[in-house]
Amino acid sequence: MRQFLFIFFLFLLPLLVSGQELENYDQNWRTSTNQTLGASIAQKEVKLAVHSFPSSYFQFEIPGNSTVFIDGKLWRLILSDTTFQLPTAYFIKEFGMDTLLLTVVNDQINLRDLNLSITKISEKDFHETEGALKPIQLNEEKRVQMQPLKDFFALSLFLTLSLVAVYRRVYPYLLGDLLQPLSVIKAEDFSESGGLQKVFSLDILLFLLIVSMLLAQSLVAALVVYRMEWIQGWIGETALSLLGFWTVCALGILLLTILKFNAIRLFSYLFDLGKVEFAHFFYLLRLISIGFALVIFVTTFLVINDFRQLSFVFPMGMHLLFWIYLLGILGLFLMMVSRLNFKKYHLFTYLCIVELVPFLVLSKWLMVLMQ
Repeated sequence: MRQFLFIFFLFLLPLLVSGQELENYDQNWRTSTNQTLGASIAQKEVKLAVHSFPSSYFQFEIPGNSTVFIDGKLWRLILSDTTFQLPTAYFIKEFGMDTLLLTVVNDQINLRDLNLSITKISEKDFHETEGALKPIQLNEEKRVQMQPLKDFFALSLFLTLSLVAVYRRVYPYLLGDLLQPLSVIKAEDFSESGGLQKVFSLDILLFLLIVSMLLAQSLVAALVVYRMEWIQGWIGETALSLLGFWTVCALGILLLTILKFNAIRLFSYLFDLGKVEFAHFFYLLRLISIGFALVIFVTTFLVINDFRQLSFVFPMGMHLLFWIYLLGILGLFLMMVSRLNFKKYHLFTYLCIVELVPFLVLSKWLMVLMQ
């Protein structure tokens, strides 16, 4: 009888080994709460032993709408329930550490049990099941250090608001006039009693710098979300490097804004439209400043609370600004037709050259950037 059981055990042993899990981390998950401005976000953490079984594979089962971090760096955004496998050698080469802290953030952790599992399997098990699992592209991995990004947004927003406070103290009436939403609709600058100064004095330049800082912050946010490899290759991903890059972008946008005004002045002279460049320029400037102020508010809130949503909300905000700006150009055309004595095709050609064509080219570049 003993010989029969021994032979039977030897016969089943290869089958048992072939389906054996080398390590199972399902019992090692720890639940914690990350308190944010808006609410508390639940997250699960587990430490992965990378040094053991170097020829094995990690098998991940991650629920949808999850954000995965490794040692505090954004590793992957999971949109739907996903199962994939990665070799242990990949983690050894990519991170160079024996133990990695993996964190999964999902707003449903406290509400229900999630299909969240991490196991380490043998190479043989991997080849038997790899055809049924979703493949993963290792060359598309993007990891963002969250704390430097949050520090950058906090510092840049603090500097922008500080400059706004100084401007509000020195030029209280002019700032209220420039940021009044109804002034975009009424466009009193087209009348002879318009209140804006007609020169690029210090007050106007400071306001243009504030708007440039807002635009630069949106640009840096888009690059961090969609082209992090560019940031890592150019300047690195520290808070100070992002802040320096934001400063350079703000000064560059300020220079481009001044060049655009001179281009408007040149084409208004060539088309013999008279002195409409100031009304034209400051009308759209109000529209841009109010629109991007709202974008920065939403972006900063998402960076602090839920970075995962930024990649979905940011394109929606850009599309909304796209149509608002197009409607702004249409409104500019209608106001110039009603208040200025020029032919419609004359004004339409002028706006196409000065506004519409450059705007569409810039929008196409942003669409490619956010792909």
